[in-house]
Amino acid sequence: MAPSKYSNNLGQIIEYIPDRLYLASYLEAPDANTLFPYPDPPPRSPSKRSQRALDGPTPAHGNQKQPFYFTVDDTLLYNAFHHDFGPLHIGHLYRFALQFHEILGAKENKDRPVVFWSRADPRSRANASALLACYMVLIQSWPPHLALAPMAQVDPPLMPFRDAGYSQADYGITVQDVVYGVWKAKEEGCCVLETFDLDEYEKFERVEHGDFNWITPHFLAFASPQSNPSTRTPEGSEQWAALPKSFSAIDVNPSLNQPFKNVLKHFTERNIGLVVRLNSVLYNSSYFEALGIQHLDMIFEDGTCPPLSTVRKFIRLAHETITVKKKGIAVHCKAGLGRTGCLIGAYLIYRHGFTANEIIAYMRFMRPGMVVGPQQHWLHLNQGVFREWWVEERIERKLRKEAALAAAAAQANGNIQPSTPIRAMQKASLGRSASKNGTATPPNRGSNRTPLGEMDQEHTRDNKEDYLPAPTPGQPRKTQRLGSERHHPYNRGSNPIHESVEEEAAQGETATEVISMHRTSQGATESDEEWHLRMRTSRKASASLSPARDRAVSHQTTTTTTTTIYQVIDNDASNDIENIGTAAARTKSYDQAQRASSASGVLTKVRGSNSVKRAAGSVREAGVRKTSGRIGSVSGVATSAAATTVRKISGI
Repeated sequence: MAPSKYSNNLGQIIEYIPDRLYLASYLEAPDANTLFPYPDPPPRSPSKRSQRALDGPTPAHGNQKQPFYFTVDDTLLYNAFHHDFGPLHIGHLYRFALQFHEILGAKENKDRPVVFWSRADPRSRANASALLACYMVLIQSWPPHLALAPMAQVDPPLMPFRDAGYSQADYGITVQDVVYGVWKAKEEGCCVLETFDLDEYEKFERVEHGDFNWITPHFLAFASPQSNPSTRTPEGSEQWAALPKSFSAIDVNPSLNQPFKNVLKHFTERNIGLVVRLNSVLYNSSYFEALGIQHLDMIFEDGTCPPLSTVRKFIRLAHETITVKKKGIAVHCKAGLGRTGCLIGAYLIYRHGFTANEIIAYMRFMRPGMVVGPQQHWLHLNQGVFREWWVEERIERKLRKEAALAAAAAQANGNIQPSTPIRAMQKASLGRSASKNGTATPPNRGSNRTPLGEMDQEHTRDNKEDYLPAPTPGQPRKTQRLGSERHHPYNRGSNPIHESVEEEAAQGETATEVISMHRTSQGATESDEEWHLRMRTSRKASASLSPARDRAVSHQTTTTTTTTIYQVIDNDASNDIENIGTAAARTKSYDQAQRASSASGVLTKVRGSNSVKRAAGSVREAGVRKTSGRIGSVSGVATSAAATTVRKISGI
């Protein structure tokens, strides 16, 4: 047999656009001898012999044009902070589009299949797939599901992207998240390629030129500038008069470094109206204020997540700056990645309805490395809260508008006491809760949630929403590119916020065993026979109330007997109807059990502790059958005496 002319360069190739564009991965760079899956020739009817003679024979695969292979693995490089590897940013996409359009427009490639390939390692495959799909969504205006559909054939599945921190990655962003995030940003007007300047992007993203990127047309993220001295200059002083207030004054100022000068000039050109600082003081904020830019400190610890009270304040100020003042907002922390991504991401979720994964992926597409470590989980956990704030504000604005119209109408009719927004909201709430018989349910006043504009400090004090994820062990920093890989030591410093494992175990030992029933005898000590007789009488009276199966262990003393009760749920066929019963039936039996428990003195306050586990072991030693391994609550104890086996064990 003659040797094959094809090479052994194994890989995977999928058809992205039929007969035109292919996405592939290879172990080695493909060449003319690389196997390519040419499409099969269209079938012909055997009756059309005359037409076949005119057309000539069908060309074999060897006579078809060779595909054009191209890759960006060696030209578009991701500048990693640590173990992160993508996704490639918007500057990479723009350069890819320029190269791709040149290839498609070449005359020699008019009838040739084009193969966009990458190396076969997981990182290269993920970056190439995300880049091509984002190109289809942003430039070719494909819907995201069509841009992702061909990649469903990829085997093995594409590797998820990880954050830029130095801790172990525990949160992944997929290629699908990137594509949907970019598409959502395009639909919401957050990513506008028509105004994108590639030279400006690649210049100012570098540390030596300012290290800042536009996330949306209204938000800019940047690393903290530095100046000496860093203290604020009092207004009206001689030092305030010497601060630069024009472009020419900024250029000739001897105390400013070049990155800070670039920041000041760019902010003035691009109509920045608010600068928010999230890290410690490293520069004089009066440089911004002298140029007419409002400066605000909202500092919280590096590697942590902001309290929701801080997020509300930021969202309110940002929304006012964008909608009322028509200016942009610049946000920075030490590196302009983690804490900055938290607040900008929270506003974009609030205003545009992104999911947490979509906004994290999109912000990394605009500025690599944004949102680090536990901040990813924080955005995921609070994304619903941010969207609720937007809905609440819309309802509040609508009610205020209706109240204003009602007030104007009342004044026109001579009513001297017009309706207020609060009254209008109460009337609307009463109207929605009115029943058919004309009665109305009063509004719920137990919630601490208020509209965004009426938030006060009382509602945010000692609130569970301020218990935030632990800080990440390390935060990335962008340094000047020296051609070598960045590496920061993995900081495993102890965190004073967390308690040690031994302290937690000690707290578990001190927890109180409180699933119990107290029985106090009247007068003399009650005999065992009298006690069992009274229990049998109680079982006869309550046999029709609850069929639940309970087990009990009693503790008898001279004056007080404590009975510790465990409800053991069996998984046999006879008990399935109890486990799968409707919520209404379970609620009814629970209410009956609660009433009966209150009458018999059952203590229903339950806490988990190690002593409960020891007591459970005592139940097994006493011969109580426990098939499911689950210990239920105390509900249904007193009313299920007919199906309860009671045993008295002394000395426990």
